[in-house]
Amino acid sequence: MSSRHKELKAEQIARVAALVRQRCPGEEGVLIESFVRRYFAGALALDLAERSEDELYGAVMAHWRLTRKRMPGQPAIRVYNPTLEADGWVSDHTVVAMVNDDMPFLVDSTTAFLVSEGLHVHQVVHPVMGVLRDETGVISAVGDPSASGGVRPESLIQYQVDLKSSPETLEGLARGIERVLADVRGAVRDWRPMLGKAAEVIAMVERSTLPVLEDERQETMAFLRWIADNHFTFLGYRDYTVKTDDAGAVQYEVVPDSGLGLLRDPSVRPMGLDAGPQGLPPEIAEFVHAPSLLLVTKTAMRSTVHRGVPMDVIGLKLFEPSGRVIGERRFVGLFTSTAYNRSPLEIPLLRRKVKRVLERSGLAPNGHDHKALQHILETYPRDELFQIDPDALLEIGLGILGVEERRRVGVFMRHDPFERFVSVLVYVPRERYNTEVRSRVEQLMLATFAGRNPSYAAQVSDHPLARIHYLIDTTPGRTPPYDVAELEARIGEIIRSWSDQLSAALIARHGEEAGTALYRRYGSGFPAGYVEDFSPQLAVADIERIEAARANGQLSISLSRRTDDAAGRLSFKIFRAGQPVALSELLPPLENMGLRVLTERPYQVKIAGAAAGEAASVWIQDLSILLAGGLEVDVAQVREAFQQAFEKVWTAEAEDDGFNKLVLCAGLNWREVVVLRAVAKYLRQARIPFSQAYMEETLVRNARLAGLLAKFFIARFDPAQAGAQGAAAVRAEIIGALDKVASVDEDRILRRFLNVIESTLRTNYFQPAADGAFKPYLSFKLESGALEELPLPRPLYEIFVYSPRMEGIHLRGGKVARGGIRWSDRREDFRTEVLSLMKAQMVKNSVIVPVGAKGGFIVKRPPVDGNRDAVQEEGIACYRTLIRGMLDLTDNRARDAIVPPKSVMRHDGDDPYLVVAADKGTATFSDIANALSAEYGFWLGDAFASGGGAGYDHKKMAITARGAWESVKRHFRELGRDIALDSFTCVGVGDMSGDVFGNGALQSRTMRLLAAFNHRHIFIDPNPDPERSYAERERLFKLPRSNWSDYDRSALSAGGDIFERSAKSIKLSPEASAALGLSRDTFTPNELIKTLLRAEVDLLFFGGIGCFVKASTETDADANDRSNDATRVDAKALRAKIIGEGANLGMTQRARIEYALNGGALNTDAIDNSGGVDCSDHEVNIKILLDAVV
Repeated sequence: MSSRHKELKAEQIARVAALVRQRCPGEEGVLIESFVRRYFAGALALDLAERSEDELYGAVMAHWRLTRKRMPGQPAIRVYNPTLEADGWVSDHTVVAMVNDDMPFLVDSTTAFLVSEGLHVHQVVHPVMGVLRDETGVISAVGDPSASGGVRPESLIQYQVDLKSSPETLEGLARGIERVLADVRGAVRDWRPMLGKAAEVIAMVERSTLPVLEDERQETMAFLRWIADNHFTFLGYRDYTVKTDDAGAVQYEVVPDSGLGLLRDPSVRPMGLDAGPQGLPPEIAEFVHAPSLLLVTKTAMRSTVHRGVPMDVIGLKLFEPSGRVIGERRFVGLFTSTAYNRSPLEIPLLRRKVKRVLERSGLAPNGHDHKALQHILETYPRDELFQIDPDALLEIGLGILGVEERRRVGVFMRHDPFERFVSVLVYVPRERYNTEVRSRVEQLMLATFAGRNPSYAAQVSDHPLARIHYLIDTTPGRTPPYDVAELEARIGEIIRSWSDQLSAALIARHGEEAGTALYRRYGSGFPAGYVEDFSPQLAVADIERIEAARANGQLSISLSRRTDDAAGRLSFKIFRAGQPVALSELLPPLENMGLRVLTERPYQVKIAGAAAGEAASVWIQDLSILLAGGLEVDVAQVREAFQQAFEKVWTAEAEDDGFNKLVLCAGLNWREVVVLRAVAKYLRQARIPFSQAYMEETLVRNARLAGLLAKFFIARFDPAQAGAQGAAAVRAEIIGALDKVASVDEDRILRRFLNVIESTLRTNYFQPAADGAFKPYLSFKLESGALEELPLPRPLYEIFVYSPRMEGIHLRGGKVARGGIRWSDRREDFRTEVLSLMKAQMVKNSVIVPVGAKGGFIVKRPPVDGNRDAVQEEGIACYRTLIRGMLDLTDNRARDAIVPPKSVMRHDGDDPYLVVAADKGTATFSDIANALSAEYGFWLGDAFASGGGAGYDHKKMAITARGAWESVKRHFRELGRDIALDSFTCVGVGDMSGDVFGNGALQSRTMRLLAAFNHRHIFIDPNPDPERSYAERERLFKLPRSNWSDYDRSALSAGGDIFERSAKSIKLSPEASAALGLSRDTFTPNELIKTLLRAEVDLLFFGGIGCFVKASTETDADANDRSNDATRVDAKALRAKIIGEGANLGMTQRARIEYALNGGALNTDAIDNSGGVDCSDHEVNIKILLDAVV
């Protein structure tokens, strides 16, 4: 102890002593202060420093009260949880306090008892002090324990152990301590008599005639003298008589009053063996009749004195002159530490045993193996060396020698002759030994021998092998059979490091070359948490997923159910190179698949030898997920479908919505889900009065019906089935199931799904792409007349094309029909827009042979913050998908023969006529369509899409605008005005980049364009100069791309400006307000557009997309154009004299009637822009004719 620690200790004791003087005045206070100083004299300074003086005062005063009055020979014991009220101090622990006459083994024995009860000793104080007591046992003085004059040394012990609150537990601990103290008192009291018994035995062996060789007698005497010379702690002694009947059955009887120490009580059975009707077990008889003097073994009971281990038994046989065994003199105790530290070559009995084994080994005395075997024997567990017979020792010793030479696992065991225990020596490579290995091997031994009460001793030195010695209690006659080789193999598995097991598993799975390469890459890369949580076998599967993630640059995933997963729970792993996936990204797709994430455990796996530019690690995210709604699934059946579906959602090849729940609840694969999703998307366009979310919920709630609908679709269109019987059977099953649907709305939804599938004539679902994979889009051809609740008018056929990137539709009024394809921005109702256009096209096409058709598509994933080029590129990609989807289902011609599309089941007749044209947003796409026609080998060739490089360029020809302008000129002529000479005012819808508006605004040099707007800007020019404004419009038109913002502001008249439609408000100049006849000058953009539509001008020219005018008797919903609801006006509010409709659907039909009845001059849109239709018809017919000739 350092001087500083001594000072701190002295100061703390002084503070406690001061409290005693303060609180305990008088003579008793002086006595207590002396008690306190001696009580803490041997305490550790750190223990005192950690406690306050009040706590120390309370603890020592509690022990003083226990010590104050006690009669010699009677221990005082108290086990309690101190409280301020009762004891004057508190502790976080249970206190075990005792006072006893001082004697050996008190602290060792009581500590061993508390540990055997599973208690941790947090603190112990055990002073020994001299105590003088009066005749009543009350302390009158304390002093040095060696003092004379009636002073007796007394031992005070106070433990603080783990808190136990149960009164029964505290009482049980007190009783146990009492038993231990009694055993210690008995062993110490009888120590000298037991030494006397040892002397008697030595003398008896020395003078008696014994039926053994002289060498054994001499060795036995030497051994007995050796144990009596402080090499054995005598704890008990007893004499037995042995009786053997004619059948050989042996009976042991205790000689009355012969017991000493722990064996003074005749009921104590140290060997733990009961005699049956035929006497003691045969093993006892075998020992009795064996030609040996001594028995050295272990007791079945553990010592309560000194060390809490099984005691050593030393028994000496007693013989009658005939040589028959008639008794035994038995000692129990513990070999002292010197017995374990000395070389066995210096210990009688052992030295002879070791020498015999070395001699019988046949090894050269000076050879390496001889020296190695001698080392093995000298370091052999000493207790074992006393008990084992030479033959077994030779076999085991040579076995250990072989194990050490090969540095492998070795298991060697010795069974107690009486089958009370088995002793097992386990050798493992030193570097593989740890606490976990020791514990797992212990569990293996307990299971192997049906054992109990294990104990162990481990020896780890600089030797290559570590040794673990187990003692396992067994039940006599009930030891199961075992195989040592199997035990060694199982221990080999236990000690193999996780990394070693991974290496072996990889090689077993992938072969030596590939497995070794994978091990080099990942063997040391798994973090400790992963190693703790997962087996090497699971890691092999994870490595395969890691490799897949690295190869595809995306995610790799794995769904499983572990043995410890509760009902409804699954485990889901995500593998990603470089960085983990944010949980916020994972939750939506998993929830849409009917899963809820409970926990996440991330692991970063390092990659050895990663090349430059490659990720140096891969993240594994292990999610515990819960199936929604109490659903239970067979993971083996759904794993592949689930993993594919999630991967497709993650790579955006499938949409992330509630239909994905059908993978688990209905057992569908991701493509079957796409079918039902596409049907729902179509139904939404067909104006079904239910949201997509409700349709998703309906299918999930009726999962069996959802599965049957998908099955019905497959049965109808799978070319491999090629028959209607299967489909009819599935349909009948669906009808039967529908009858059990309780909800009217859900029944209606499910029947509409069935109706769409039944109305489908063709699909490309089974049609592979050029690379053999599935096509990334789905198209189906519908018989519109068979569809229920479809808005009027009904086309003859329609083709719906669905993909995660786009949706599109093509409506045909007849088998021979023609019309343009529009890039629509009406995501929610593009079919309604296309249907209206088809209706107008039917009228326009009255001037040609083909009836009307119209198509349109939407871009669902436009580039975020993309420039115009990026948006255009995505639009072209989506246009291609629409055209491909249509060509996939269209028959071809080869001379006069019809060639149906491959892998398509047709539920209709031949249908080879398909022609498309340009429209809003697709004016330059004709060459793209014709290139696809050529790719498909379609019979129309470049007649498939009119216009383009090999056809009439409608924008260059200005055919649509010129046709519309003829109508405008006629209206003006009817008003007596020649716009070739006279200027006129105009408000327009569109911009100069468009075909219809751009060409239309260049049809007259006398036009005074006061205002115009498109989806981005509002153009105002209060008093335009016709020539200058014409020249600027012409400049814009000739640009590759333009918008009103490109207009040269110097060309604007005074007060003119160009405003953003995104502006919060717009303030007009006085000139603009005057020109438009406005009484105020500040508007929101939408208010200003409405004002422009109602402006008093000569001409309102529609050259852009949108329905801006309705009848006053109509609602905005009747216009079927929600995107322009905020800017629409009533026809009766229009003040323009003439309306020209270069674009389609600028007004509802009722609005046209209302406007005309109010004196306005107009035609229908079908008439105004029919020029383009007639031009395209000429082009297509010429190409068909010439193609046949050429």
